[in-house]
Amino acid sequence: MAELNILPVPTRILTDADDIVDAIEYYAGAQVTADDLVCCAESVVAVTQGRFVRPEELHISGMAKFLCRFIPDYGSLATPHGMQSLMEVEGKWRVTAALFAGFLGKLVGKKGLFYQWGGKEAALIDDVTGTMPPFDKVIVYGPAEPEQVATRIRDRVGAFGGMIADVNDLKRSRVVGVSDGVNGALAAQLLLDNPFGNASQKTPICIIKNYRQYQESNRT
Repeated sequence: MAELNILPVPTRILTDADDIVDAIEYYAGAQVTADDLVCCAESVVAVTQGRFVRPEELHISGMAKFLCRFIPDYGSLATPHGMQSLMEVEGKWRVTAALFAGFLGKLVGKKGLFYQWGGKEAALIDDVTGTMPPFDKVIVYGPAEPEQVATRIRDRVGAFGGMIADVNDLKRSRVVGVSDGVNGALAAQLLLDNPFGNASQKTPICIIKNYRQYQESNRT
């Protein structure tokens, strides 16, 4: 079997003036084969779509100041502006109800109910410092239509597949969008060590070389 290898791809700083598929073709296209899976960090996809808000543009409510206290310190919703940004897009009562349900769930041993019921943005929002400068000073939402973006990436560069992933340094890796035919859960496991460099490294793209063969050899 061909060797599996994860290749981070450096770029310049990508902004909302860029199209993420154009950028991937420019920076990574020459290195991609029909056996590869091309992955991109979800926050950078969202930035290129203009899906971010500056903290000073938010009116912080008392409810946001209260609810954020129930989020672990490392979470993007643990600050008043992070929580307010979620309430702006998912609705304050939905967020409040989901947080209450999550608290009750923990009492009976069920985890993750807040992120399950609080809307898709609950797990995707990146608070300030969560992505590369100068966007480390804004709150970044999740990307729009991630499956379609992943498919466009695949088709543009002629890869086996495309994937948008949310990966962090806490050994958490989740699929946000993936093209047809790709086992996203299997690919996400390969990204647990977070090969993306969304900050000063400027490597928001990575190519999983020979992923097609790897997926075929791991079919159950």
